[in-house]
Amino acid sequence: MRKSSQGAARLKGIRFLVCDVDGVLTKGDIILDARGGESKQFSVQDGLGLVLARLGGLQTAFLSGRQSRVVDLRAKACGVELVMQGRKHKVPAFKELCRRAGVPYTAAAYMGDDLPDLPVCEYAGLFIAVKNAVREVKQAAHYITRASGGQGAVREVVEQILRAQGTWSQVKARVLGRTNATD
Repeated sequence: MRKSSQGAARLKGIRFLVCDVDGVLTKGDIILDARGGESKQFSVQDGLGLVLARLGGLQTAFLSGRQSRVVDLRAKACGVELVMQGRKHKVPAFKELCRRAGVPYTAAAYMGDDLPDLPVCEYAGLFIAVKNAVREVKQAAHYITRASGGQGAVREVVEQILRAQGTWSQVKARVLGRTNATD
C-alpha cells in the first residue's frame, strides 16, 4: 500500500536501505529466558530480501535502539555489514551509517515502525513504514508496506526498489540460476 505516488518515484534513486530491527525485521517480540538470554524470530523472506538487495547493488544496514547479540548473528547470516545497536537517538546513527556507506541521505531509505524511528523521516530519501507501524509513522511515510514487520516487509521493499530501478529481472535470474533475465 503506497501512501502517495512520491513513494514510487523515490524508489528509483535508493542505493542504501537502513532497517530498524524490532518491529521491522521481527514482529516486535523479544523473548527472554530466566537466565537473561534473548531470542528473536526473523523472517526467511526478509533474509532473502537482504541477499537480493546485495545482488541488486543495494547496500543494507541494521539500526536498533536495543543491543542484542542475536542481531549481530542475523546481520552476518544475511551479509549485512553495517550494524548499529544501542542507539536511542536514530538520526545521528542514520547519518553515520550513510557516511560509512558513502551515500547521501537522499539516496537512503529507512524502514521503521514506532516513534523512535520518526525523526529519521526528515532525512531519509525514502521513509518507509511497515504495515504494523504506529499511526504517526504511517502518516510520515512515503511508502507503507503491505506486509507487517517480521513477515516479509523488507523483502517487499527490496523487490519494489529493484523493480523501480529495472534490475529485478536480472537479480531474480541470478537467484534462479538462469542466464536469461525476463519477468
